[in-house]
Amino acid sequence: MNVIPVSCVFSLARIVLVKYLLCRQKMCWLLPRTLLSTKTPVHLLRRFSSQKELPTLTLFTKDPCPLCDEAKEVLEPYKHRYIFHQVDITLPENKIWWDRYKNDIPVFHLNKQFLMMHRVNTKLLEKRLAEFDQEDQ
Repeated sequence: MNVIPVSCVFSLARIVLVKYLLCRQKMCWLLPRTLLSTKTPVHLLRRFSSQKELPTLTLFTKDPCPLCDEAKEVLEPYKHRYIFHQVDITLPENKIWWDRYKNDIPVFHLNKQFLMMHRVNTKLLEKRLAEFDQEDQ
């Protein structure tokens, strides 16, 4: 039986993880061509590909925003079911969101689609997250 040094296993796992994350973000061009080859061990790829992909919940906010802080507290029990992304609408690069949502924050999008605004609707959130869970099965 061949024994692979632990340091090699961790290095390989790290490479596979970086490859997975960059490709998921459509940033494969950052990887050297050697890493894009299909020579990555299949058992490591299976481990990463078997993980379900979580939906992205985007919060459009500004500082200060007491309703946004309250909404984040309400979302706390659900945080393991989505990837959380926050957009500060006061930044110059987010002018389009400022024009659209300046009087309506907090606003939430789930996978780039409008979900809710002003307050967290937990029933709606639960329903949409359940839909994503069913799609993954």
